[in-house]
Amino acid sequence: MTETGRLNRLKVVKEVDFGVYLDGDELGEILLPVRYVPTPCHIGDELEVFIYRDSEDRLIATTEKPYAMVGEFALLKVVDVTPMGAFLDWGLPKDLLVPFAEQKPRMEEGKSYVVRIYIDEDSDRIVGSARLDDFLHSESENEFSAGEKVSLFIANKSELGYQVIINNSHWGLLHHNEVARPLRRGQRLAGFIKNIREDARIDLCLHLKASEKTADIAQIIIRELRKNNGFIAVTDKSSPAEIQKHFSTSKKMYKKAIGALYKKKYIGIESGGIRLLETE
Repeated sequence: MTETGRLNRLKVVKEVDFGVYLDGDELGEILLPVRYVPTPCHIGDELEVFIYRDSEDRLIATTEKPYAMVGEFALLKVVDVTPMGAFLDWGLPKDLLVPFAEQKPRMEEGKSYVVRIYIDEDSDRIVGSARLDDFLHSESENEFSAGEKVSLFIANKSELGYQVIINNSHWGLLHHNEVARPLRRGQRLAGFIKNIREDARIDLCLHLKASEKTADIAQIIIRELRKNNGFIAVTDKSSPAEIQKHFSTSKKMYKKAIGALYKKKYIGIESGGIRLLETE
């Protein structure tokens, strides 16, 4: 299925003087202008292209890549403001329109804003919106778990830290004490879910401590079992305080670690505790 606003691999089906036509499935044949056609290029070749609408509202293909795809966020600079709205440079010859209704606050030429790229249902055109809350969840409803690796997009900076977009879907907070160096608005990087608070809001970190990594916790458990003749009277029913006392981690991460060790047959889980099965 060919998607507008995304990268697609499409087959060349026709050659003309001004480019080649690609098989866009249900979208029909799509022109790749001659300036984007690689050399050599033959009918039957597959090309990776981005699909969008040109200034005459026709579907067009390009081998250039925008700064962000549909469904993603980007920090973009306003290059013009017209009665239609603001036009932002997003890396393609045709600038990205942000209608006035999608601006928050009103955009000014020369300034940069975080926007979400989406397809307007009425016009079927790719546009941008600075009304970020319309596209993001502030709370996690079991979508994430502590220690999970996620993609981060730095949206804003506050007194508490950085307001971050997680996986293009949720707001999160990266506290200042979790950051060793300054971060930039618009920066993309990998991070981790540090904690899901009682109000379901999400705290983030850039690096997991040993006590927050399943593999490292597993090593701690093995080490403690060896110190205690291969058996410790702690189970998944034990209190968080008892687990913290023995292994310096949360009950949730402890359960993940013993599950991993059990699958690898390093430990046995008994009614009264866990037993080391690993041979020296």
